[in-house]
Amino acid sequence: MENKPIVTCAGDQNLFTALYGSLTQQLPREPMEWRRSYGRAPKMIYLEANFVQFKEELLPKEGNKALLTFPFLHIYWTDCCDTEVYKASVKEDMQRWQAALRLHGSVDWLIAVVESDNKKKNKTNILPRTSIVDKIRNDFCNKQSDRCVSLCDPLKESSRSQESWSSFLMKLRTLLLMSFTRNLGRFEDDMRTLREKRTEPGWSFCDYFMVQEELAFVFEMLQQFEEALVQYDELDALFTQYVLNFGAGDGANWLGSFCQPVRSWNGLLLRRPIDMEKRDLIQRGEASLLDLRSYLFSRQCTLLIFLQRPWEVTARALELLHNCVQELRLLEVSVVSGALDCWVFLSCLEVLHRIEGCCDRSQLEANSSHTVGLWTYATEKLRSLGDLCGLVSENGPNSEDLNKTVDLLAGLGAERPETVNSPQSPYKKLKEALSSVEAFEKHYLELSHAAMEMYRAIGRLRSARLLGKSLAEFYMRKGDPQSAENFLLDSLKSYVSESWSLPLTHTRKQIAECQKQLQKMDEYLQTSALLASDTNLSDEERRHFCQEILTFASQTAEDARVALSMSSVTRLQELCFRPSSALVHVSAALLLELRLCSLMPVPVTLEHISASIHFTEEQPGSTAQKRAAQNPDGTVTFPAASPASASALELCEMLEHSPSDNTLSSAGLACRNMHLLMRRNDSATSLDTPNTALTALALEDGAQMLRASDVTLSPGNNSIVFTSQKPGVYTLRQLCATLGRVQLVLPHLYPVVQYEVYSQEPQLSIQPLTEHLLAGLPQQVKFTILTGHYSVKKGDALQLSNTDSMPVLHSSTRKQHSSETEIFCNIRNLFPSSEKVTSISLPVTPPYHTLEFLLDVLCHIPSCPARMESERLTNGQISHRTRSRTRFNSGMTLIDQKVSVDCPWSIYSTLVSLTFHVPFKVKHSLLSVGRRKFIQVCLQNVSDTNFRLTNQTLTENQHTPSLELQQCVFSVWELRWSGVSPVSLHCEFSASFAPADAPDAALKPYRYHFTLERVSTLLSVCAEIRPAEGEQDCRTGALCRLEVSLTRLSEPSDSDEEYSDTDGLRTTRLLYEVIDNNSNWAVCGKSSGVVSMPVAAMATHKVHMEVMPLFAGHLPFPSIRLFKYLPHHASPVIPPDTDSCLENDSLSLDDQAETASLRSRGSVQSLGSGESAQPRGPMPKRQAFGPGQVFNGTQGQQVLVLPAADHHLMEVNVT
Repeated sequence: MENKPIVTCAGDQNLFTALYGSLTQQLPREPMEWRRSYGRAPKMIYLEANFVQFKEELLPKEGNKALLTFPFLHIYWTDCCDTEVYKASVKEDMQRWQAALRLHGSVDWLIAVVESDNKKKNKTNILPRTSIVDKIRNDFCNKQSDRCVSLCDPLKESSRSQESWSSFLMKLRTLLLMSFTRNLGRFEDDMRTLREKRTEPGWSFCDYFMVQEELAFVFEMLQQFEEALVQYDELDALFTQYVLNFGAGDGANWLGSFCQPVRSWNGLLLRRPIDMEKRDLIQRGEASLLDLRSYLFSRQCTLLIFLQRPWEVTARALELLHNCVQELRLLEVSVVSGALDCWVFLSCLEVLHRIEGCCDRSQLEANSSHTVGLWTYATEKLRSLGDLCGLVSENGPNSEDLNKTVDLLAGLGAERPETVNSPQSPYKKLKEALSSVEAFEKHYLELSHAAMEMYRAIGRLRSARLLGKSLAEFYMRKGDPQSAENFLLDSLKSYVSESWSLPLTHTRKQIAECQKQLQKMDEYLQTSALLASDTNLSDEERRHFCQEILTFASQTAEDARVALSMSSVTRLQELCFRPSSALVHVSAALLLELRLCSLMPVPVTLEHISASIHFTEEQPGSTAQKRAAQNPDGTVTFPAASPASASALELCEMLEHSPSDNTLSSAGLACRNMHLLMRRNDSATSLDTPNTALTALALEDGAQMLRASDVTLSPGNNSIVFTSQKPGVYTLRQLCATLGRVQLVLPHLYPVVQYEVYSQEPQLSIQPLTEHLLAGLPQQVKFTILTGHYSVKKGDALQLSNTDSMPVLHSSTRKQHSSETEIFCNIRNLFPSSEKVTSISLPVTPPYHTLEFLLDVLCHIPSCPARMESERLTNGQISHRTRSRTRFNSGMTLIDQKVSVDCPWSIYSTLVSLTFHVPFKVKHSLLSVGRRKFIQVCLQNVSDTNFRLTNQTLTENQHTPSLELQQCVFSVWELRWSGVSPVSLHCEFSASFAPADAPDAALKPYRYHFTLERVSTLLSVCAEIRPAEGEQDCRTGALCRLEVSLTRLSEPSDSDEEYSDTDGLRTTRLLYEVIDNNSNWAVCGKSSGVVSMPVAAMATHKVHMEVMPLFAGHLPFPSIRLFKYLPHHASPVIPPDTDSCLENDSLSLDDQAETASLRSRGSVQSLGSGESAQPRGPMPKRQAFGPGQVFNGTQGQQVLVLPAADHHLMEVNVT
């Protein structure tokens, strides 16, 4: 549309003509900001104008609301520079021009005065330029001085001329914009007022349509295409609302003109910017609904293409076509049958051709998702026209169909001039398609395949298959079931995968019709089975398809049998094993109950039903594979539908054992039906139709098969009883039911169902009846014999090898049981064959039974029980380790006993281990009081059983009364001897024990042997703490004197200490230490030292030192320790007890020479600090005395310490 705002030019036309070219070129170069009312966003627009000569006829008359012919601005041009000429002619002409403008109410005008230097040179008596401009302003612009603009030589290129020209253009744009705003605002107000009167009688939509379209034309003229499109959208919405109200019963009077019958259906016309024919019909109120919609959409299409939004045109077009069909129905417009189909078909192709004209091929392919809807809609309407005109039937159109075709072509009218020369115009395509059957088929298939390819390209397979289903119906009506079947099978895939129930049923009925016509009996019977079990069909239809199967099955022919899927006829719901473990031994019976739900509408009697099983040979004695899907009650529940259309995955466990020791070397999983899972799917095979490989499978040739004959297939349960053959694991692979020539096959069972037939070797196990077997008491153990495949015969016996430490006592009860029965019998035929062997006679027992009996055994407690590695005797000796072991968490010593059993079913002996727990833990210690010696024995019960203890003796000299042992019992004996004390003592502790509730006859002996070395007391240590001089008591913070007295009580043996001779006197060197670990005392000065002690009896040595009490109260004495001092050249005799030395027994004294105690001066042979500076050689060592060799009399002694006296003074001032 090339309309531009009109600007009139009056005055000097020659002057305007000279400036016209520059004015039209430079006016739209710069944008202007257009601010509108009602808060609408400002926009930048480029102004153009159509400059015409001023005529009074161009001025708007009263009542004329046309904006396209409205002059928005009036300009008067003059180049007068002479006052006389101005007064004589120019002024009068301006007054006539102004009077005409005021007469028509036009206020948008401008006076342009052009000043030229050439005229100044020709006129000598002219006034200055400003005098003419000022004169004009005074005469015509008293209140609007800006309406007079002066131009200075606009055709020259001087800076002054350019500046003057730019100022003029800016003023012109501003005045034009102001005029637009004023006049458009007035027009919008009038339009709004007219729209508000739509409820008044006599209001016409067509009149209002022309008014608002005038506004749209103005916006389009200003290149505001978006605003223009809004106007048409508002008209569209307003008309649509009136149509909807009419359908609801609230109709407007003016809608009657749109309810006239449709006489022309020539489709949309989008090749013209404005369809003036339809616009004239609307203006005269003679347009039909299709005329109005066609014109309105053509204008919207034009604006959308200007806005470069062609894909929105396709979306709006598809919506328009669907809405028009509905609006014609709402308005009850009379339409010739097929006329709407013609109009929609032509409109779809017209929109597509219009889009193809403004887009290249690559854009069309990339945006096919926007156009494919129109292709599909055109295909559907062409198919409807074909059905209406008899172009789809096998016999072709008849005379009535030809008459309909002629009527439809007549309504198209003559072809439009814009498409006469186009060979592929929509008009020619429709006319050609309706001319013959062959032409219709050509165009229909062309459109259908084009739409299907577009749907596939954009990934909308569901829509493509829906079109394919329509094509299949077309082929069926044309008598081509072969082509129809392929499209139907393709659509069926979508319905099956997406679970569309009703479309699935309808499509299967169509497929069944195709297969029946093509004589594909296998596929037809499979489809019939699915339809017979489909509840979406009526009972009569289901019985029809079921009868088709039964009729074929009853026929006698030599052809191969037909295999159908059993899942379409029956549904396997549950499988039940009896016994529930699905585990039986050889020759045992296993009851297998199949629970099938029949999907057929009538009962079906099967000749036989078979189950194919897969056999896996297992190692003898191996366990069954894990049956995860099996419930504890022996039932396996099958899902209502298979998890996928593909074959179920069947996995089995693969174990490899080492041939040498039969240990597990590797484990893995293998797929048994890989040949079915890895095959290529046949796209031409019908869904739920057995594959040809399954059809050729002969179940009768299988080595393992279960069969039941004469089974009536009806809702309920069916039982199959069978007997297994050889050991192994059996997997149910298939189910097959035979019905004459028809076999119903369930190729795979999911989940996997297995049962096991086993053959087990005899096994012998010995288990205690209690948590712990206690040594020293009779304990019962249970012998369990699993006979396995061995049959125990008369005279069979077990031979037990006896040991001295664990004799077998006697047996009480024996019982045998199996999975079917349980037998109890009292047998007393246990007898010892010899002192080393015990024979147990076994009763006659069948295979796969369990035989159990009890035996009493007694494990003797060793006299020297095992000790922990860190545990030593109190005399420093280490006990010899026995073959028993200690469990540290409970404190009980463990004794392992091996029992060798010879069984009649094996030539090899069976070695069984029993672990006994010693219930006691015993310790002994040597106690000293001066020269007196005492032996303490602690017996601790570390088990959960309470015992009664009696007859406690030590070396069989002393007896104690009976007492109960629950935790610990301490016994103390004093040692007395005459003469020289013994070097070592070998002692035996014995007692009798029994459970607390047992009689005296149940008492058992307990003995404990131990040895004591060096039991005599060699040295005695005494100490005394005295207060400082002048004090009666010790006080905190005051130094006190500590006197340590060392006295030799007896002479040591040669192995106890090392002697040295000094001036004929035999002495030994001792190391003493005074340490207070409780931080009660501070030892001042030397705290350790070495003294020489005479060997003579009662020899005494005293050591003095100073200590300071740190706290008040009764404080215990500091700890005084005494060691043997071994010089570096000595070779000490170290007894076997390594624990008799301290932890730092290898620490040299020279390493301690830097301590405060050794740096201090001592009174008795202390080591000087200077020795540490000497070169280091072999270091002296210290060694602890044995237990009981040193008696420390300071243990338990205390001394009273008083608090220190407080001599501080406090001054207090009182005011």
